[in-house]
Amino acid sequence: MQIYSFFNSSTSYRVRIALGLKGLPYDYQAVDIRAKQHREPGYVALNPNANVPLLRDDGFDLGQSLAIIDYLDATHPEPRLIPTDARLRARVLELSYAVACDIHPVNNLRILKYLVKELGVTPEQKDAWYAHWIHEGLTAVEALLVRHGGEGNYCFGDAPTLADCCLVPQVFNALRNKCDLAPFPRALQIYEHCLQQPAFKNAAPSAQPDFQA
Repeated sequence: MQIYSFFNSSTSYRVRIALGLKGLPYDYQAVDIRAKQHREPGYVALNPNANVPLLRDDGFDLGQSLAIIDYLDATHPEPRLIPTDARLRARVLELSYAVACDIHPVNNLRILKYLVKELGVTPEQKDAWYAHWIHEGLTAVEALLVRHGGEGNYCFGDAPTLADCCLVPQVFNALRNKCDLAPFPRALQIYEHCLQQPAFKNAAPSAQPDFQA
């Protein structure tokens, strides 16, 4: 099994966490998106999405982090990251999509670059854009955690799920971009707990072979 990944990609980070939680070994293939390696024809031939991550598993190529994690759950079901119980599954997906569909896309690196290079926004305006969508998105996430998450160490109970795989990279990026996360204590509590767990520690950007300070 191979994962094409960039150390600072939050979508790659999600998949690395999932692989670690399932104890699955993999070969790490670095794709430097800052150097536009994800746009090179050879890579696009493998992954028409022209982004990271990409999973290659015995001749099966799959892009998109949520699809990859769902595939891992289907092929290596223990521990499950997307619950089988219909209502808990829906709650996990609700929070995961709040991060992956509402927060991440508007703050993706290519979006931020477009704002600066094509629309001419200033660095200060770009930072304000980022902080606005982080605050709006995490406000919803925090409400979901408080209302439905319970009192366990993870988003939903005492075992990690897809929701934790999505939340941790998003919080990491927000902190790296100096966003004020004080209004989101439950999200921060879960984040701090996860960082102490081996699967999350080993998936962190600084632990990757292509890490750049």
